[in-house]
Amino acid sequence: MKGDGGKMVIKSKLKWVGLVGLVLSALSLFTHFLLARYSYTDDNLTEYQAITIFSWRPIFQNADLSPNGLLGLLSKLHRRLWGPVRRLESLQPHAKPRQHYAVPVSESDRFIFVRIRGGFHEIRSSICDAVVIARLLNATLVIPEIQSTTSSKGISAQFKSFPYLYNEDHFMEALANDITVVKTLPKSLKGARRKKEIPSFKVVNSQSPYYYLHHVLPVLKRHSVVELVVSDGGCLQAILPPDLEEYQRLRCRVAFHALSFRQEVQELATKILHRLRAPGRPFIAYDPGMTRDALAYYGCAELFQDVHTELIQHRRLWMLKRGIVKGNLTVNSNAQRLNGSCPLMPEEIGIILRAYGYSWDTIIYVSGGEVFGGQKKLIPFHAMFENVVDRTSLTTPWELNKIYGREANLVDKYPKTPPSAEQETKKDTWKTSGQRPRPLPPPPARPKSYNIEGWWGWVAESDNEPESTVIELRTNAHKLLWEAIDYMVCVEADVFVPGFDRDGKGRPSFASLVMGHRLYQSATAKSFMLDRKEIAKHMEEISDHLYEFNQTWIKSVRNHLRKSLVDGLTEEAKISKSLSFLSFPVPECACLRSKPNGASSRTSASQLPAVLKVAPSCPAWMGKDVISRTADKENDDDLDEDDDSGTFSLFFRQSGGSSNRNAVSNGGGRGGGEMMSSKEETQMEDQEEMEGGDR
Repeated sequence: MKGDGGKMVIKSKLKWVGLVGLVLSALSLFTHFLLARYSYTDDNLTEYQAITIFSWRPIFQNADLSPNGLLGLLSKLHRRLWGPVRRLESLQPHAKPRQHYAVPVSESDRFIFVRIRGGFHEIRSSICDAVVIARLLNATLVIPEIQSTTSSKGISAQFKSFPYLYNEDHFMEALANDITVVKTLPKSLKGARRKKEIPSFKVVNSQSPYYYLHHVLPVLKRHSVVELVVSDGGCLQAILPPDLEEYQRLRCRVAFHALSFRQEVQELATKILHRLRAPGRPFIAYDPGMTRDALAYYGCAELFQDVHTELIQHRRLWMLKRGIVKGNLTVNSNAQRLNGSCPLMPEEIGIILRAYGYSWDTIIYVSGGEVFGGQKKLIPFHAMFENVVDRTSLTTPWELNKIYGREANLVDKYPKTPPSAEQETKKDTWKTSGQRPRPLPPPPARPKSYNIEGWWGWVAESDNEPESTVIELRTNAHKLLWEAIDYMVCVEADVFVPGFDRDGKGRPSFASLVMGHRLYQSATAKSFMLDRKEIAKHMEEISDHLYEFNQTWIKSVRNHLRKSLVDGLTEEAKISKSLSFLSFPVPECACLRSKPNGASSRTSASQLPAVLKVAPSCPAWMGKDVISRTADKENDDDLDEDDDSGTFSLFFRQSGGSSNRNAVSNGGGRGGGEMMSSKEETQMEDQEEMEGGDR
């Protein structure tokens, strides 16, 4: 008996030990989950930390770290890849009024109400134009209404219309000295708007100031309020007469200072920037610009395959019927590509970036969301760069849902209409009726439903595309927030590379606004303004051996990219500025810093392109701080004049990876050999590049 009792005690103890072990294991897993997904911030707020592991390999193993060794060469390579464009150092942002500028009347009996349709870049341009028009007509501006949000069902009631995207209070405060802004119309005019008794103008793109002064202003004086409907992106011409130059600076104050995204969007964009810079390395922002409308407008359908070609052609036919685009339905896409009218493919962007010197472990942020053609278009790009990320890989669904606000459940909010009492009676009569002498009639045809993610069956059935569903309308509103996040990341990126800078109407797109903002905010930040025609020629030269290019080809690509940093400004001023002022807001919104005594001649304004030399000198209150900063950097800048011989060669020898990477990175190309055949050839090439560089 004692033996049996001892065995039972031992078994019970083992059960307790097992139970305790299970509890401890569960607690351990739970603790590890919390540590992996949550961290306690300085503000005592618990937030999700997206874990993004960037691949990179140290290149300092068994290396000479002396100033004249590998460390010095890498420092010079870093300046060439990531350093500022020193020829633009004298260009400084200056959008404040420079002449007599009257403060707006506090009380005004004239109101302008604006309804804006379109995408992110069209909304941003239209808001700036609306402010200028309100100032021009001496009227009070009612906070513009963004139709993409008001027409969407089920979005958060907390964020509606203008506040869905921008900070309403900051917008009003920032423009207090320019115009009077109110949130809503007075009560006496609200009723007239509900009854649609307010005179309305459907404004086309790029209207002249004469139109508003001689057509809109008389109506505004009679009715005290007018409504402007803007659907084409921008309701005022980009180039204004010289006597209205102050209105151009007003555009800059609106776009770059007053239009601040709402707090939730800014916080998420700041988190993404923090996660991108967490490894302590710079990053590139790349905007493919491959939208279906743009591809259809310029006739680039043949660059794709299968259903994507049909989708582009279907859209182009739709544009032809509505007069949006002129020409034939079938266009030689290869000729368009060689002419620079089609976007650069991600694979082409990857090749020229590798040729310029960016290594396989460079962090690249892809903006714009889904690339037309699917993720397969990015496969070659991912093969060349391992640290390619986007908004979705740096955030969590919970963080994205937070910026949407509390949204309604569309399924519950919009249930199917219940059958009427008469229909129920007919059903009962049909069931209780006797024998049916005739066969039942065929059931009515079901409405066709198209799966947006699947095969686009409607392409061959109708010239018109299916109407947007409720979910799609809400997704269109979400896209505005996604592009706002991408916009902030691209503006703050160390390097910006646009794949295409035109939209589906032939006007400057999202990428153009980013480049204009970067040019205004920090002209020295690297923004490659690529000549797509020139890049297409370079790609044709190596079309037979795409990943095996020689030294001459590498040198020509590098020279083109370097020249695009400064010389590309002249072309941008000719092409984009006449269509969108915000894509090139200088010299109206800039000033030139005078050269400090004893400074090097490269910091003077004499090396600026002719289009920028007409900018006035900066006021004295700006010059002191800027000149002192320049003097502090003078010693560092002198180092850039030295020859960076062997830098590119040593970099790839030390960071050599798999055979796939070497196929792209090695300039010899034919046998996977080293980048430079000899030290003398390397020194000669790098010296020639430095002579034409961005000094």
